Amino acid sequence: MVMDRVPMTREGYEKLRGEIDRLEKEEKPKILAGLAAAREEGDLSENAEYHGARENLGMLEARLGVMRDKLMRSTIVDPSSIPRDSIAFGATVKLRDLEDDSEEEYTLVGAGEEDFAHGKILITSPFASGLVGKKVGDIVDISVPNGILHMEVLEVNYDSLG
Repeated sequence: MVMDRVPMTREGYEKLRGEIDRLEKEEKPKILAGLAAAREEGDLSENAEYHGARENLGMLEARLGVMRDKLMRSTIVDPSSIPRDSIAFGATVKLRDLEDDSEEEYTLVGAGEEDFAHGKILITSPFASGLVGKKVGDIVDISVPNGILHMEVLEVNYDSLG
């Protein structure tokens, strides 16, 4: 099985590594302490605190597993090596929806840097993958759960990469 690489900047890599470190050194010990305290209360079959702490520990371990997997599959992208004549990693793209004439702007980022509320979408997402390689003026049809988006590429810039 071929594992997909997860592109990210050095900054994104360090941010993800820092979050893993924080979860392991701050959050996990709190949950383990709560688990130990709940265990001391006796009958575990009816101990809601114990079961809640075990569930929290399981969710934290799952989250850590996903984050570690991203780091393991990461590939650091050097922003200066990115061709800037088409959409690629790090591009900020302005699009016009051909259905309702609205405009949207997204920056294609790596793992650890995604923030949909601020228009930062993963380069590996289906939406971003549909944009990669396109140029200003191109019409792009992107499949989404609600159908197909028909978008025109209005601008591509790499100002955020410096």
